[in-house]
Amino acid sequence: MNYKETTEWLFSQLPMFQNQGAIAYKNDLSNITLLDDHLNNPHKNFKTIHVAGTNGKGSTSSLLASVLQESGLKVGLYTSPHLKDFRERIKINSEFISEKFVIDFVANNKSFFESNSLSFFEMTVGMAFQYFASEKVDIAVIEAGMGGRLDATNIITPLLSVITNIGLDHTQFLGNTLEEIAFEKGGIIKETTPVIIGESTQKTKSVFNKLAKANKAPIVYSEDLIHEELPCVLLGDYQTKNKKTVLTTLNNLEPYLNISKKNILDGFMNVIQNTGLLGRWQVLNQEPKTVCDTAHNYHGLKIVLNQLKNQKYNNLHIILGFVNDKDIDSVLQLFPKNAKYYFCKPNNFRGLDASILEQKANKYFLKGNTYNSVTEAYNSAKSEAANNDFIYIGGSNFIVAEIL
Repeated sequence: MNYKETTEWLFSQLPMFQNQGAIAYKNDLSNITLLDDHLNNPHKNFKTIHVAGTNGKGSTSSLLASVLQESGLKVGLYTSPHLKDFRERIKINSEFISEKFVIDFVANNKSFFESNSLSFFEMTVGMAFQYFASEKVDIAVIEAGMGGRLDATNIITPLLSVITNIGLDHTQFLGNTLEEIAFEKGGIIKETTPVIIGESTQKTKSVFNKLAKANKAPIVYSEDLIHEELPCVLLGDYQTKNKKTVLTTLNNLEPYLNISKKNILDGFMNVIQNTGLLGRWQVLNQEPKTVCDTAHNYHGLKIVLNQLKNQKYNNLHIILGFVNDKDIDSVLQLFPKNAKYYFCKPNNFRGLDASILEQKANKYFLKGNTYNSVTEAYNSAKSEAANNDFIYIGGSNFIVAEIL
């Protein structure tokens, strides 16, 4: 198989949460442990930092990797989901994993994958660990997928664990309360391994403290510390807390690594070119000002829409789409009523039909039209918006991916 055929096989042959939702969720680590043994435990050949959380873990992981790269290290970065190219998930010092490695990895292990019914995510995690080991990275920043405790990445023993925040997302898998979700995300806390918490509430803090105590793991709450506000190329308001979490993490890495203030400054300013991070309050155009953002749950969208509220424009145009397993009623009430909406469905099995979205949005006095595709919605917004208007694109990773 060539690269296109290989990635199509990865996407279509086995369950994948990104496309199929609940059917792809595994409730134990037996499969990834089996695969890791089959690959001769590649994750044991390099140091790691493990990052989990409801929102901000992609930005936090990328900022960490960028700073570590600026310090002269060979840095692996594993994140999910990808927006444009599968290879975005697995990088070393800004370079995507090679197409050849993806092809060879699948070809060499395809029969094992099939005979053991491995999930897309398990295969991809195994691929990342094998690639990082073969390329002899100094350290890898590993972003957990949806949860933590039962996430395929959770076989690593990192230098540090990082939990960005807890919000009500993926409740059908992780639980219906903040405490239940904190327990799942907190599953990355390892015995005697320090853990950094970015944001907490009274409810989640009690869960984290209990897990840290049980594991004899030193715990540090970033929100309790004061850090200098440093410039960063990432423009989203939510990056303020992510940067603080990163600085706390870097401070606690000092026993292991030598990182200078210049490395941090350069890492923050070069994060996009160092990691290829996309879709975080990403400015696509200046006239009209056009921004896309991957925020897709209540916790993330509340911050993004507050930032949107503070922008200057004459008229606001919002291109909006969701997947069908989100509690969109809770997020639609956050959106401004004084905007024109362009409702669309992401090109994905889980995409919510645009007409259903329009009906739900109407209950919250959000008015607009439906479109047959994300591209059609975007083209319509561009044709209707004046230079001093503002276009916002969001609601789902998939909506942003199609625009990019």
